[in-house]
Amino acid sequence: MELKEVFCGLPYGFSSFDAIKDRLLECRAKARLPGNARTVISVLFPYYLGEAYYERANVSRYAVSADYHLITGAIMEQIVSSLRRIWPENAFEAFVDDSPLPEVRCAVAAGLGVMGLNSLFINPVYGSWVFLGEIVTDRYFPPAKPETTRCDGCGACVRACPVGAVTENGVARDRCLSALSQKKGELSPAVAEKMLEYNCAWGCDICQKVCPMNAAPALTPIEAFFETAKPFVRPGDPVEGRAFAWRGKRVIERNLSVLFGTDAE
Repeated sequence: MELKEVFCGLPYGFSSFDAIKDRLLECRAKARLPGNARTVISVLFPYYLGEAYYERANVSRYAVSADYHLITGAIMEQIVSSLRRIWPENAFEAFVDDSPLPEVRCAVAAGLGVMGLNSLFINPVYGSWVFLGEIVTDRYFPPAKPETTRCDGCGACVRACPVGAVTENGVARDRCLSALSQKKGELSPAVAEKMLEYNCAWGCDICQKVCPMNAAPALTPIEAFFETAKPFVRPGDPVEGRAFAWRGKRVIERNLSVLFGTDAE
């Protein structure tokens, strides 16, 4: 079986574990890292569905389909199972989102794309509409040698950010509308006003929509994202199995009350 088949036709690349071992994040998943880890295999999970799917969307595009952890997790299990069958003498551990790895840095080092001024990863084919996953192994694979690691810095995302969170030096998370929409507690009038203005009850895609590298992204090859797409969310809709469920029902209902003028449960 060719590696392309192992990775289900998804983009993937290799980078050295040694290059990021001093930048690991503290989390429970860190305990799953294989001893004598040598290679990080970055895998991209594109989720772009096409503009027609987003015409009435009132949640961030990554939350339009079912919880990506469920979709990408199932694919990653399949990939890891294949790798373990091919190389049973080696360890392979998968991570999606809940990861001790600096995911964007790993994907860039694997030659899969660049980091944008908005701190998001951007692939030349699928743009920034991708989820990132990693497999850490004690098997050696030759690491990529990317020539470019940053976008060209056109500044479109900086100029378009409605709250001035994206700057030439990165993103101020305490001002980012996407981050603020996901916080628990009461919304400030300014945040509520912006959410209503941009009709988004969860997250914010503005800096991605204006990025020239997102001008013509390819559609996702993952059918599950199409099959589970529900771009428009109403008050009282079930949250189970959705990407915004991790914050609990009260947060999304609070945000929907801003858009619909109703009282959150």
